[in-house]
Amino acid sequence: MTEDAKFEDGREAPLNLGAMEAEDLKILSSLAQDAVFPITEMTWQPTKRRFGLLLNRFRWEDRGRERHGPERVQSLLVVDNVLRVASQGIDRSDKDTILSLLAITFEPGTEGAGHLLLTLAGDGALRLEIEALEVTLKDVTRPYRAPSGKVPHHEG
Repeated sequence: MTEDAKFEDGREAPLNLGAMEAEDLKILSSLAQDAVFPITEMTWQPTKRRFGLLLNRFRWEDRGRERHGPERVQSLLVVDNVLRVASQGIDRSDKDTILSLLAITFEPGTEGAGHLLLTLAGDGALRLEIEALEVTLKDVTRPYRAPSGKVPHHEG
């Protein structure tokens, strides 16, 4: 007798996901939650209409955590079709600042345009005015043991 393969049987692979709809963005947001990044790893390319972050993402999807402990991986979060970028609660002149991403949400406007809101810990936020929703999250390194050795935890 043969059995169908289960999700758990699959091999772990780097993420390479995209979101072009608000529902898809919820998945990217949950995978990027608790990612940390130095303020120097934010890039805004106005001529290419692209905004990017190099994140140290916690691997929420990791099913082998009991075996090897909590892991992080460096990932690129790229937003295309960006018209403007604004920030709140961030001192961009302090190059030693480490930011923590809590959520990514979309505030729709007209005809597919709107604002992408990246909510940061400590009341910080990035607000991207976008012409159309196009976001990618791609792992670019091998996973590494989380320096804290702990799984992020939120009260509530």
